[in-house]
Amino acid sequence: MTPPEVPLDGNAARGSKPPAVSVRVPETPGVLTARADFLRAARARRQGTTSMMVQGRKRAPDEAEGIRVGFTCSKKVGNAVARNRAKRRLREAARLVLPEHGRAGWDYVLIGRAEATASRPFEALQEDLRYALRRLHGRL
Repeated sequence: MTPPEVPLDGNAARGSKPPAVSVRVPETPGVLTARADFLRAARARRQGTTSMMVQGRKRAPDEAEGIRVGFTCSKKVGNAVARNRAKRRLREAARLVLPEHGRAGWDYVLIGRAEATASRPFEALQEDLRYALRRLHGRL
C-alpha cells in the first residue's frame, strides 16, 4: 500500500518530507543479545565509574567482527521506566563514544547504576565511558 503523501510518479516534490526510512550506519557497534555473550563479558575485565560499570573482553579471532555492545540495568536502578531511561542514555553514549574509543574485536557490556546513570549530566556520562575504555585497554 502506498502512503497518500507519496506522488504517483515516485518523485518527491520540492520541500516535501523525506520518507521515514531507518538506515543503519556501518560505524555503529553491533548489539549483544545472547546471554552467553553477556556471561563471557562478565568473566572478563571490568571498570567501574561514577555512572556505570563497563565490562570488556577481546573476542577470539573466529568470533564476530567489529565492536559489539550490550546494555543492562538491574531492578536496583528502579522501575521499568527508570531502567529504560538509563539504558537509552547508555545506548546514546555508546553510539557516540565507541566508534572512536572502542576497539574492533571487543565486546562491551554497559551496566547502569542506581540513580547515577539517569541523573548524571550527559557529557559526564560520555567522559565516564571514555575513562573506562582507557582503563580497560590500558591493562593489556
